[in-house]
Amino acid sequence: MKTPLSWIKEYVPDLEVTDKEYMDAMTLSGSKVEGFERLDANLEKIVVGKILKIERHPDADKLIVCQVQVGSTAEEAVQIVTGAPNVKEGDVVPVVLDGGRVAGGHDGEKPAGGIKIKKGKLRGIESHGMMCSIEELGSTKEMYPDAPESGIYIFSDNKEYDGIEIGSSAIKALGFEDAVFEYEITSNRVDCFSVLGIAREAAATFNKKYVPPVVTVKETSEKASDFISVKVDDTKLCPRYIAKVIKNVKIGPSPAWMQKRLAAIGIRPINNLVDITNYVMEEYAQPMHAYDLETIAKNEIVVKTARDGETFTTLDGIERSLDSSILMIHDGEKAVGIAGIMGGENSKIKDEATTVLLEAACFDGTNIRISSKKLGMRTDASSKFEKGLDPNNAMEAMNRACQLITELGAGEVVSGYVDEYPVVKKENRVPFDAAKINCLLGTDIEEAQMIEYFKRIDLGYDEATKEVVVPTWRQDLYRLADLAEEVARFYGYANIPSTLPTGEATAGKLSFNLRIENVARNVAEQFGFNEAMTYSFESPKVYDKLLIAKEDELRKNIVIANPLGEDYSIMRTTTLNGMLGSLSTNFNRRNKNVRLYELGNVYIPKSLPLEELPDEKTKLTLGMYGEGDFFDLKGIVEELLEKVGMTKLITYDPKAGIPYLHPGRQANIYYEGTLVGYLGEVHPEVLDNYDIGDKAYVAVLDMDTIVSFATFDVKYEGIAKYPAVTRDISMVMSKEIMVGEVEEIIRKSSGKLLESYHLFDIYEGTQIKEGHKSVAYSISFRAKDRTLEDKDVTDIMTKIVNGLQKLGIELRQ
Repeated sequence: MKTPLSWIKEYVPDLEVTDKEYMDAMTLSGSKVEGFERLDANLEKIVVGKILKIERHPDADKLIVCQVQVGSTAEEAVQIVTGAPNVKEGDVVPVVLDGGRVAGGHDGEKPAGGIKIKKGKLRGIESHGMMCSIEELGSTKEMYPDAPESGIYIFSDNKEYDGIEIGSSAIKALGFEDAVFEYEITSNRVDCFSVLGIAREAAATFNKKYVPPVVTVKETSEKASDFISVKVDDTKLCPRYIAKVIKNVKIGPSPAWMQKRLAAIGIRPINNLVDITNYVMEEYAQPMHAYDLETIAKNEIVVKTARDGETFTTLDGIERSLDSSILMIHDGEKAVGIAGIMGGENSKIKDEATTVLLEAACFDGTNIRISSKKLGMRTDASSKFEKGLDPNNAMEAMNRACQLITELGAGEVVSGYVDEYPVVKKENRVPFDAAKINCLLGTDIEEAQMIEYFKRIDLGYDEATKEVVVPTWRQDLYRLADLAEEVARFYGYANIPSTLPTGEATAGKLSFNLRIENVARNVAEQFGFNEAMTYSFESPKVYDKLLIAKEDELRKNIVIANPLGEDYSIMRTTTLNGMLGSLSTNFNRRNKNVRLYELGNVYIPKSLPLEELPDEKTKLTLGMYGEGDFFDLKGIVEELLEKVGMTKLITYDPKAGIPYLHPGRQANIYYEGTLVGYLGEVHPEVLDNYDIGDKAYVAVLDMDTIVSFATFDVKYEGIAKYPAVTRDISMVMSKEIMVGEVEEIIRKSSGKLLESYHLFDIYEGTQIKEGHKSVAYSISFRAKDRTLEDKDVTDIMTKIVNGLQKLGIELRQ
């Protein structure tokens, strides 16, 4: 965003600051100024001169000798030799005097510090200065269309300079006594993408009066609705569309003051009608567009999206391919413009146009941004629309344009509007609390002072409800913190004192889930495991490597939309691939006795294709090879569960049926009947698939389920007062019977007197019949309130033996 300081001063007339003061103050108040450029940089001692007499140079055919008046009287004349072909006696021109400076030359170069002009001789004839072209004054013909293609700029060829005083500053006459400031405006401050918005900010920053233009529109007695009708099919993409009709249009150049302002901010003047719409776009941040009404079929405007595959030729003569997401302006038969971006070649204003349809609309910013990128065209209009404009501003901009059209004699404004605005945007109200703002900022600003800041930027205040009334053009103010920011920037960030934070001390700690995970890490590391980290995305080929069946639920995975490659194209549903891959890497690097663990997520979709976020389940995966076996890993799992307070019944189901584990050395792990994980030896075929040449063991625990059972609520129990009674029992049983079944009978039969039991011997050999094993337990009993008698223990042991016999277990003699 650029603005000349002179344009700002038109609406803040009392603003008297240097360029540096303006830049610094505006930046500190929130309108960051990137820098500024003086239009009169390197221009010195340049005055308005009048050519009194021209003679041919005696020794050069292409040179002439001019006597040029550079003061209030003819006696104040200097002699200047020039080769310019376009001057004649009586012309009023810019003249740089002896010792002055110009910006550059005809080649467009602008040397640092400019070019100093000194008196000298040209082919023996003295020359005391130089008459200047527009390029030598640091500008271009593109910005000053009335300048000649080559030669001296002539004031007297432009009626705007009638009555210009000879000897006065040519820099001032040309409007170069000005500075153009460039701002970095954040996208939430749409209002500051306009000259009026910046002027309002400047007035508030320097505490000066803001004087916006007074807009009055002179209209004919006819009605706009008799000339045009408007229909908006998609009010979400186009919340407001205003149409105005201009009759008896007279296309011509715009006045010099308007051309200068547009030129200063980099917009090339074209003609009065185009310049007015551009001027209003910069002044109000409301793009406008004009159509030749004669080209609008059926005098009808329809705002709707394009058809897929449709083509449209824009004003720049390029044919564009469209789709159904791009909003278009149609007439009764065809498309005439791409909404918010560029009009069509089929409806452009030609010099012979007499009746014009003027458009001021509000379009959805997101749609304009997407459409602009699809079409590869970003215009001044689209860059403003994509920020999300205020629909209420469209009418103000339309009125301003109509006022300028009338004042500049560009046409006659037909009475009334065709205004499609079904849902009127209303002002926002934000509760105001001065004490809370002071608490937030660490300041002690009076409430009245805060309200005064709000009034500077045209925010209202409702005393009855204690609310700040926010106009619709301030789309960034929604809550108290936003109001606090407004107070802070006008109070001055440098004036806010440094304060220590206030509040009560709190005892911080980890969440329960993280505490459980830390216990898992500690237990794993105590048993020699090192933490591994593997990718959450992997290849669909892993299911075959893990021998997972085609119909298995684990194959129902989420496919990544933009994968790095096929090997990273799905989100994992099991952590085994990553763990086995890490074990394989270590084995092939000849690392012995490797133990790894990983705490990572799997991603289980609730439905496919995805309609909502998947379940992310945290898994603890243990993997090892080398020293250790199935039972070592089982003991580590039990140690972990005990450390997190899961001290009740743990059972194992050897018939887990997990395809990637050895069929006879695997088990599901249950806690109080709930599945919490599995463990086992990796299937030999899977080991081959991962190039692991040793037995490997894995355990996977569902941490979410474990967290639901875990507790750190441990109660202390004192030292027992009464002695324990111990009994040993030795049994012979089939190898098919699991010791877990024996332990369950011991627990159920012993009741509350059971203190502990311990498996101390398993024997298989020649002294035991084939297909059987000998198992021996030591069982301890204790009562908390008395010394146990032999009868108490004998009764319990009888129940245990009876229970064992039901399973076909015999006592060993």
